[in-house]
Amino acid sequence: MNFTPYPLDMDNLTHSLFGAILGQAGLKKKTGLAMPTLIIAANLPDIDASCVVYGIESLSMRRGITHGPLAMLILPIILWGIMLGVDHWQSRRGKRPADRLPIHKGWLLALTYLGCLSHPMLDWMNNYGVRLLEPFSSTWFYGDTLFIIDLWIWLVLGGLLWRSLKQEKRGDARWRRTALGGFLAVCAYILGNALITHHAEREAKSQLAAAGHADTLTVASPPPIAFWRRDIFWRDGLAYGSGTYELGRGLMLNAAVTSTHMDDPRLARWLAGNADARAFLFWARMPLIEEDSPNGAMVLRDQRYHDERAKTRFQVILGD
Repeated sequence: MNFTPYPLDMDNLTHSLFGAILGQAGLKKKTGLAMPTLIIAANLPDIDASCVVYGIESLSMRRGITHGPLAMLILPIILWGIMLGVDHWQSRRGKRPADRLPIHKGWLLALTYLGCLSHPMLDWMNNYGVRLLEPFSSTWFYGDTLFIIDLWIWLVLGGLLWRSLKQEKRGDARWRRTALGGFLAVCAYILGNALITHHAEREAKSQLAAAGHADTLTVASPPPIAFWRRDIFWRDGLAYGSGTYELGRGLMLNAAVTSTHMDDPRLARWLAGNADARAFLFWARMPLIEEDSPNGAMVLRDQRYHDERAKTRFQVILGD
């Protein structure tokens, strides 16, 4: 087994900025404790992050039940109760800030739901996947729209949030408009990325069909920073390949076609005695088996993370 911690979630800075920009767009004036509630709620489904102590098995644990419909119903109510309790505790002890707005229970509850719901929505945007229906279904959903850590979202949300706060401090009435503009700009950016992904996958499927691969699973995965590009991964039965797409330049598929070796007769034996391998296959969207050249062992990997920078972080050594 080999597993090195790696970003498996839309990073928490993005989630926090998303909650903060919603508050700064005007929602923080609806009730006391609105801003901290939005930021905490936007990160709350990641309470499952502690499972990384289980190593590779955590791949089958993350983005599951705490991101599903039951959690989306229950977690906001728990947070709502905690925030009400904090305000009450501070009031009884005379430590409640004098400039804090009165608590509006209805608005506070609405903001906990808004923040929590924003979390799986953003997680769905990348290609790692999220089980939006857990525990009722273990189906993984993939948006293939954003890289897990998106520098452009950081810059837009962080920059306009900072500007809005400065405007508010000096009494500039445009502070809400600035924050709302940041939120809408990021929404437009996400939509644009979704359209790039859709076009890239459609082009890849068309070219692959012309080459005789009529029934392919095709993934257009956003790389870091270069949002105008997509890494193309495809498979047709046991055959798989890759390519690249760039906005304005089009699609280029690599000529190499390789076998996934997922029909290896030893696979059932390997899985029977290896909990890590079973967890990996539960998570893997595009699994493959290949020989690890240094020691000759067979290794289970996922094609989406087959880049030299990532593949050793996502693998299970099966044996020989």
